[in-house]
Amino acid sequence: MLRTKSSSQVIVQFIFLFIFTVIASIVFAQIPKDVKNNLKVPDSEHLQVITTHDKSTMIGRIVEIKEQEILFKTDFGEITIPIQKIKSIELVPTSAIKEGKYWFPNPNATRLFVGNSARMLKKGDGYFADSYLFFPSIAYGITDNFTIGGGMSLIPGLGIDKQFFYFTPRVGLKASQNLNFAAGALIIKIPDFNDDDDDGTPLVGLLNVVGTYGSTNSSITFGLGYGFVDDDIADKPFILIGGEHRISRRLSLVTENYLLPGVDDPLISYGIRFFGEKISVDLAFLNTLSDEIIFPGIPYVDFVFNF
Repeated sequence: MLRTKSSSQVIVQFIFLFIFTVIASIVFAQIPKDVKNNLKVPDSEHLQVITTHDKSTMIGRIVEIKEQEILFKTDFGEITIPIQKIKSIELVPTSAIKEGKYWFPNPNATRLFVGNSARMLKKGDGYFADSYLFFPSIAYGITDNFTIGGGMSLIPGLGIDKQFFYFTPRVGLKASQNLNFAAGALIIKIPDFNDDDDDGTPLVGLLNVVGTYGSTNSSITFGLGYGFVDDDIADKPFILIGGEHRISRRLSLVTENYLLPGVDDPLISYGIRFFGEKISVDLAFLNTLSDEIIFPGIPYVDFVFNF
């Protein structure tokens, strides 16, 4: 005899199904956005870096996705990870994994020390920088090809009318994967230290074009520029030669050097850049290649925080 479910059994099953659906929806809604976006099996050119809520980090590939957990393959074998325990999933190229460690992207690839490389900030990215503590600045990517920046000095004991103001617009072009070009300006408003002078103070600064070749971990930058005072532009250009080479996960060597018109001795700088995923600190020395060179040079320090 064929038996059918009673209406009470159907209602009970419906209630359990409804409760399960609600719980599953709540659980999924609590998953961070980047986990949802990267909760997939990657292609052969990418790996995934998974960080759990207990701050454990694993490198490998998701090979199977279930309702409540994933199967994750690492160099040490396959492990099961509950989705609720995952804090973040980052999709990275296989080239970013060196000796079993994830080399996060260079957080300061758009800068040398004082000057910039030809790489541009991406739209919506920005940074706060500070040199010698008293010269802060900020930059923001309006588009992938246009960055606006500026700042002011904070010299103790001087009023705001005695501080320096600077403005740094830049436009750029990515010619290929490893070749970038940019043009920009450094415009400085000099404070008026003579209260009796009604002529005002000039705008001084630099106009420049630069090109950068190489990866974000190892590159060389060449540049050409002209100094100006108000509407008077220098007759001869200065030449910039700089570069950066990443020697470890959190350390780069950086140099920035100038050949100045009318000056026989090149201005050089060399130093070390320490960095994490969002912040970097430069410790360097400024010097001249002359017979009276003083080693190691004038100390230079800055830090940059990316947002």
